[in-house]
Amino acid sequence: MNHTPLLAYHDPKFIDSDEGRPVRIVSEYLAPLRAFGTCGVTATVVFFGSARIRADGPLGRYLDEAVELARLVTEWNKTLPGEPLVVCSGGGPGIMEAANKGAALAGGRTVGLNIGLPHEQRPNPYITPELCFEFHYFFMRKLWFAHLARALIAFPGGFGTFDELFEILTLAQTRKIARSIPVFLYGSAYWKEVVNFDALVRHGTISAEDLKLFEFVDEPRAALELLKRRVVLDSQAASTPAFAKSRHSTDHG
Repeated sequence: MNHTPLLAYHDPKFIDSDEGRPVRIVSEYLAPLRAFGTCGVTATVVFFGSARIRADGPLGRYLDEAVELARLVTEWNKTLPGEPLVVCSGGGPGIMEAANKGAALAGGRTVGLNIGLPHEQRPNPYITPELCFEFHYFFMRKLWFAHLARALIAFPGGFGTFDELFEILTLAQTRKIARSIPVFLYGSAYWKEVVNFDALVRHGTISAEDLKLFEFVDEPRAALELLKRRVVLDSQAASTPAFAKSRHSTDHG
């Protein structure tokens, strides 16, 4: 009996193999690209923060404040032409869920860039279904955080939050992103305790000028007002994806 082999891209054994890895990687770029285009999502306000924060824990108040700030951002977005600024999170629990919840409470769409992890990361129920993504590769997930971001708000978090935050700060410091992405560190007491930015300047590992790459915020409405002053929306923001582009070329992202 003749056996017709599967097309390579229909063959799970190939797609899941080491040789199929480039196909898997590019799929984690192209699938969100298609979904964002279909849904008309052109720009985001990204919320970072710990999945481990609980309402009854020492950082519990930040959950309510993340909900409130995401709600305020979404309500502001509804006043903008084309409603370009969609709240985006890492899609999991804790601060991420709070951000998606706040946007949903305001009646807005909201993005979740989830990643499969052994214990704590499952998509939260507030993400707009067609804007809920699952990633395997951290670096592709971080690309999508940066690609559409018009602002970043980092709530208290651990290794994952640090990884994502310093990725954006490094891209800004090295001018690898052609546009400015305002960065807000929410919870000044936390951030000033866990990261001694002044010491980095004193030791010469960053410059004093690098401290201007971020600002501290401590209250939702004050954060919103600062966000309104810092976010730049060009005339194309409501109609085309605001992709981050490298400064070395205007032709390639």
